Amino acid sequence: MKKIIIIEDEIPARNKLKRLIGELDTATEIIAELDTVEHAVDFLRKQQADVIFSDIELLDGNAFEIYKQVAVSCPIIFITAYDQFLMDAFDGNGIAYLLKPFSKERFQKAWNKFILLGSSSSVQENTSLISLTKLIKESLKNTSYKKRFTVSNSQGFYFLETENIIFFEASEGVIFGHCEKGQKHLLSETTLKEIEKQLDPICFFRINRSELISKKYIEKITRYSKNSLGLKFYGSSRYLKTSQSNTAAFRDWVEK
Repeated sequence: MKKIIIIEDEIPARNKLKRLIGELDTATEIIAELDTVEHAVDFLRKQQADVIFSDIELLDGNAFEIYKQVAVSCPIIFITAYDQFLMDAFDGNGIAYLLKPFSKERFQKAWNKFILLGSSSSVQENTSLISLTKLIKESLKNTSYKKRFTVSNSQGFYFLETENIIFFEASEGVIFGHCEKGQKHLLSETTLKEIEKQLDPICFFRINRSELISKKYIEKITRYSKNSLGLKFYGSSRYLKTSQSNTAAFRDWVEK
């Protein structure tokens, strides 16, 4: 029986993985479903598996932070939305990957690669993580960030400039952009993660599961509880709060 760990913060993607794993001919057991760097590090220090399915961008940071802190003794199949150039680097380093949105055929190909290589690929993976992280950082330096979002209405559509957005909010399966005029705009994007990948990480930060904020509109920061902060914004009457798992990262980000 193959023991599997899933490190993925998007519930639909996690459910899809579980469904595809359940359809494999191989006997499997999912021993953990983890959604943050912190939880993954804690678990992997106590227990490991035969293979890990790991997203790259998690709620509280980059998955490579996990593998810097913990020596992983099994192969990793990365799940990511990075472009094809970087995916070629994954393949060249002998690491299987699933490029979102992935098909059942692509999943089966990655699984077959794991079965073929077995645990022998883990050593190569660990030695490749440093160079792979450098490739990703170099790519991000040259990224062109989204400058405006298209908003549809009954008359057609209009544009919402990114620089005018105070924060993005996920609510009941849809995404809203809140602008500096106090207005709420329904966006066509379906997840905050999709939006987050298109924004400059110096200017925008995801403070919790449902809210992604702009640094320049922060007016006031107060202590909300022992491990979270309350945020007041110019142009908005809303008070937002950081999640406990994101507060430390937020403190570092807001000072940059």
